[in-house]
Order: sequence, then structure tokens, then C-alpha cells
Amino acid sequence: MDLTKLKQVLEAALLSAQEPLSLADLKKMFDTELTNDLLRKCLDELREEWQPRPAELLQLASGWRLRTRAEYMPYLERLSPEKPPRYSRAVLETLSIIAYRQPVTRGDIEDIRGVAVNTNAIRALEERGWIDVVGHRETPGRPALYATTRKFLDDLGLRSLSELPLLETVDPTSQLLLEPNRAP
Repeated sequence: MDLTKLKQVLEAALLSAQEPLSLADLKKMFDTELTNDLLRKCLDELREEWQPRPAELLQLASGWRLRTRAEYMPYLERLSPEKPPRYSRAVLETLSIIAYRQPVTRGDIEDIRGVAVNTNAIRALEERGWIDVVGHRETPGRPALYATTRKFLDDLGLRSLSELPLLETVDPTSQLLLEPNRAP
């Protein structure tokens, strides 16, 4: 199969996919064995070809996906005016602590926030697929350890946690996340 046809098949798959596609997923479409390097080369070329268009090809934590560029979202939102779920400050603080300090227990989160963690906050983040239990701390009671998921990274358009913004650029009071038990 020539490179042009290969890129067309990849593009068709990316256009029709609901979720990001990993290199392993993309390889399943072909009868011949393709190397990861060849696939990445084709995907990089596709990314360049999509550069001037209203969509972009991104590599995320769980694979590759085409998505609409941010500057076009206000127009598209008019087609479907339903609002995404809004999260309370407590839920967002809990998510931030988990994202920047993971893995953490409820007790760790409570120490940092200075208040009890609402069970609904944890449940909302689990239902969204943004956090999950990744183990248990070897202390009395074996509390659950929470961490973010690939879906969290995918939904934020990130490949890894290292791409999260620096805390200081997000919120000037973020020192609380780094220094537990420090009142504002």
C-alpha cells in the first residue's frame, strides 16, 4: 500500500472515531505489518495537512484524534446549546489536588483543603471518568488512593500530566496544594 492510500485510510478512521485511536488500534485496519515509526510519520504528515483547517489532529494520552479547533467552538455551541455540567468549587479543588498530588487519599485531600471531602465530589469525578482508585495505602484502614485517568487527560487535550499548567499560573492561592495545612 502506498503512503497516500495509507494516510487516507488513517484519516477516514480518525474522522469516524468516537474516541482517540491508539497506534495498536490503527494497525488493526491493515493486513500488512506496519511499524510504529511509519504510522507516526503518516500521522505527523496528516497533522501538517490539517494545519490550515478548522480541525486539528492531536496526540492524546490514549491515542490520536481529530477535533475542532477552539476558535470555532462558540459557533458550534449555537447548534447544541445544552450546557456542560458545572462543578462546585469543592469538586474542582478536589480534582486539582488529585491531579497535582496523585496518588492521594481522602485524608490527604482533607488535610490540604482543611475540610471534609464530600462523598458526592468524589462520586461526580468518578462518574465523569476523570479519577479512579489506583490502590490502597498500607496504613490502618487501607484508605483508597485516587489518581486521574487517561480520560481526564484526553478531555483536557493532554498527552501526560507533565503538560498540566504550572500551579502558579492557574491560581495564585495554589500554594495550598503544595503545602498542606497552611491557611490562606
